[in-house]
Amino acid sequence: MTGAHGGSVIAPRPLPVSGLVLSPLGLGTAALGDRSDDDAADNAAKTIDLALASGISYVDTAPHYGIGAAERRAGAALGAHPRDRFTLSTKVGRIIDEDARTETFDFSPPAVRSSLESSLLRLGLARVDIAYVHDPDHAEDAARRDAFPALRDLRAEGTIRAIGAGMNQAAMLERFVTDPALGVDLVLLAGRYTLLDQSGLRLLDLCGERGVGVVLGGVFNSGILADPRPGASYDYRAAPGELVERARRLARVCERHGVALTAVALQFGWGHPAVVSVLNGAGSPDEMVANLGHAETVIPAACWEDFRSNGLVPPGVPVPGEL
Repeated sequence: MTGAHGGSVIAPRPLPVSGLVLSPLGLGTAALGDRSDDDAADNAAKTIDLALASGISYVDTAPHYGIGAAERRAGAALGAHPRDRFTLSTKVGRIIDEDARTETFDFSPPAVRSSLESSLLRLGLARVDIAYVHDPDHAEDAARRDAFPALRDLRAEGTIRAIGAGMNQAAMLERFVTDPALGVDLVLLAGRYTLLDQSGLRLLDLCGERGVGVVLGGVFNSGILADPRPGASYDYRAAPGELVERARRLARVCERHGVALTAVALQFGWGHPAVVSVLNGAGSPDEMVANLGHAETVIPAACWEDFRSNGLVPPGVPVPGEL
């Protein structure tokens, strides 16, 4: 996918074991599930239709997003397209009650199977391609003992093609990736490998060594890299002053080279060879158009060099164009 409305400026990187191909730019559906207005379903359909028409083929969802709404809206939109046109992921580990608007964590094998069956019903589709264990921050033992074996069985049965975990931290994902018994195909790391925060670099390097794919989420660090101002959000809370200043320094480098900080932040992760997709949410067709523009922006090599010379990208952290 390259060029106008092609979705990105890099070629797709197939997952090493399963052979699944995720588009370098993926669509996250959390924002589509959060809307509660009368036009929410139509808005989701138009956003997803635009994404697929523009070359984006990877869509990620979860029961947690909108307590089922994201899966229902995504499935209704995707059902209008041939199934081989898109790769779809969802998540297990949170059992939702749509009527009561509640959810509970449950990583047991019956809950994993029930969760996936319920997701398929909401989606109205026969299968998903990828299932992630969703945020097992306080349940590592249960994820290892129960959730991953259940997902391995589902993969062996052909119900899903790839399994992994999605989290906002790198340390536990490192432990999952380095345990061959778990059979992890890919991980979804949110907010820990960005232009501002490269604390997940060791995880990405480990994934590269072991043939595990990496999907990056949260590449704007919950807002600060989209609008680096005092009071901006970082990690879902007000950013400390030193991070705001660092983000503003990043923005000033981008300004010198005539590119938007958001474009550079979105593309940064593509510099690491283990990254198979950068997942970015879009809550409307307009936001989808903006994402496509960021993905297609040509970032001058001098911009990346400027980051390095100013100490904003440390040595050893790869940037696009160095592969």
